[in-house]
Amino acid sequence: MVRKKSLWKRLKKQGAMQLFVLAGIFYLIIFNLIPMFGILMGFKDYSISTGIRGIFTSEWVGLKYFKEFITDYKFGMLVRNTVALSVLKLIFTFPLPILFALMINEIKNLKFKRVLQTCSYLPHFISWVIISSISYQFLSQSGIINTLFQKFHLISKPIKFLTDADLFWGLAVSLDIWKEMGWWTIIFLAAIVGISQEYYEAAQIDGATRLQRIRYITLPCIKGTIVVVLIMTMGNLFGGGLSGSNFEQCYLLGNNVNADTSSIIQTYVFDVGLAQGRYSYATAVGLIQSVISLILIFISNCVSKKTAGAGLF
Repeated sequence: MVRKKSLWKRLKKQGAMQLFVLAGIFYLIIFNLIPMFGILMGFKDYSISTGIRGIFTSEWVGLKYFKEFITDYKFGMLVRNTVALSVLKLIFTFPLPILFALMINEIKNLKFKRVLQTCSYLPHFISWVIISSISYQFLSQSGIINTLFQKFHLISKPIKFLTDADLFWGLAVSLDIWKEMGWWTIIFLAAIVGISQEYYEAAQIDGATRLQRIRYITLPCIKGTIVVVLIMTMGNLFGGGLSGSNFEQCYLLGNNVNADTSSIIQTYVFDVGLAQGRYSYATAVGLIQSVISLILIFISNCVSKKTAGAGLF
């Protein structure tokens, strides 16, 4: 009884925080747990006309739609584009927030430091719809960039930034760096701020240079944060890279001309699921993607534990 009373007292004392926890639990139940029943559609011949009941009453077809996707002529292209975009973002986008956080941490002028940090993460709050509109204004053949390049005689004819399939991956990675680098920097900067200043003071007394302090104190102390972010990124390799933005970029900036490099699994699922109404097929494709992502999380976590000595779980 004493334990129950003390537990009840703690709950009353933490009332406001417990409400936030309950809100999070309800969110997970409504938007993550309940929709899991929809996975059944991937194994059934589901029709939208049968409604929710059809998820359970439709004819069972087993792995029919899984086999159809794997044998589809677009399968190789979709997997290549999805993985290539995510890997490129991992290579170029992942290290930059770490370097940027280290740079900001070394700035002594607090006002400049705050302004720089604020300006760097503001693009995160701009939607990809707006960014795609800005991109069309700047990067189209009659856009600002091509107009300036031609005016200064840097090019003889407009560069097809938005319609050249060979340029799409570079465009997607560049926009993702600009939009998300500052946001991810916050995570690494918070980890750096949490490092005890005593380590740096002791290193200074021993005569360590600034680069040596970064190498032997800062980076080892934020290794856990780097590992967690890396594991999450690896798990999202089929879901959009570091920021999970592949779908928005490819759907908004992709077109029939650059489809060879802009078509990915997520846009394919969207097209066959909503445009063509093939909900069972789209569910099967999405489930394949989710299973691969889950496997990648376990593999990256296992590798991280063996190599870096730290993991997500």
